[in-house]
Amino acid sequence: MHVADVRIPAGDPRAGAPFPIVAHAVIHRDGVFLFDTGIGIGNAEVQEIFSPRTTPIADALAAVGIEVDDVTGVANCHLHFDHSGQNARFPGVPIYAQEREWRMVHEPDYTIPEWVDVPGLRYELLDGEAEVAPGLRLLPTPGHTAGHQSLVVGTDEGTVVLAGQSVQTRAEWLGNADEATSGEHTAADPAAYARSIGRLRALDPVHVHFAHDPAVWLRDPS
Repeated sequence: MHVADVRIPAGDPRAGAPFPIVAHAVIHRDGVFLFDTGIGIGNAEVQEIFSPRTTPIADALAAVGIEVDDVTGVANCHLHFDHSGQNARFPGVPIYAQEREWRMVHEPDYTIPEWVDVPGLRYELLDGEAEVAPGLRLLPTPGHTAGHQSLVVGTDEGTVVLAGQSVQTRAEWLGNADEATSGEHTAADPAAYARSIGRLRALDPVHVHFAHDPAVWLRDPS
């Protein structure tokens, strides 16, 4: 679900073209698991700096035939404002994040705390890998942030990876290291970022989805 576009400020290699924000909903045996919630609405600083065009997450879900009440679990790949900004739409639903990521929520300039640390939300804080629904496994993939995680989905066709921002684009997954397509240059820990990509490659996925690129990588069936 393409839930938002932002404008990256001048001076960043990604500046200029709209920068997409993508969330994913996985329908599984027991319900719907939502991976990321996009950007919230109403923060003046975010509006001024990034000029977001935001789709309410309820509308994004409805467009693919899912109601908010169908969602039985949520995870954020990390807690920056563009991935966790509409968590408040899911009170009482378990929201999974890594403990080390949660510790950053109230650090200066890390995220928008009033979008994340909301009364009534039910965070389930993890210390490492965890199965969060049948066939769905959260895997720590630090690098972009220390507490970044990706979602690994087992399917009849093979392993599907929702990379989050552990890989910025399909082009990067294909090996393009240009600063406009690769997130390694802006990662908090570039060495960990590279190791996390290696960990995802080792899963031998059939599909890889990204949080900042609507394009999907499909393994060549040959």
